[in-house]
Amino acid sequence: MTGRIRREIKQQKPFRRIEHEAFVNLQRTADALMQGVAATLKPAGLSPTQYNVLRILRGAGPDGLACREIGERMITKDPDVTRLLDRLEERGLVTRTRDRADRRVITTRITKKGVALLNELDEPVAQLHAEQLRHLGDQRLRSLITLLETARAKRR
Repeated sequence: MTGRIRREIKQQKPFRRIEHEAFVNLQRTADALMQGVAATLKPAGLSPTQYNVLRILRGAGPDGLACREIGERMITKDPDVTRLLDRLEERGLVTRTRDRADRRVITTRITKKGVALLNELDEPVAQLHAEQLRHLGDQRLRSLITLLETARAKRR
């Protein structure tokens, strides 16, 4: 960081409320961590959102999930899950089948190719998370997890 930028940051007014400062810091931290995830996934041609969907489907097992259920389980909500699934299907990472009893329901399942790709990414992503957070130590990480869960539980 250059001296000019440091001076500009110091000259800015402090946050009016501690909640705002905490929120902005949370956003900055999430963005910094996600940049690492995006860089790790880029060689595989996946976005973090696509990776999240594949992990959800791997966890769902052979029964798969309906589009609505995938959307409900996503970390970051995507208003166009259908297009997201289209791209994954084009790559052969997922399949979709229409339910015979209720033709409105389309079930998405991860393919063997999708599972293989996730298996290849498991270790690099785990290493990335360790590099990003290990310096905090187990006790601080547990406290952080508790604080974040508590913050989410208080949502309106």
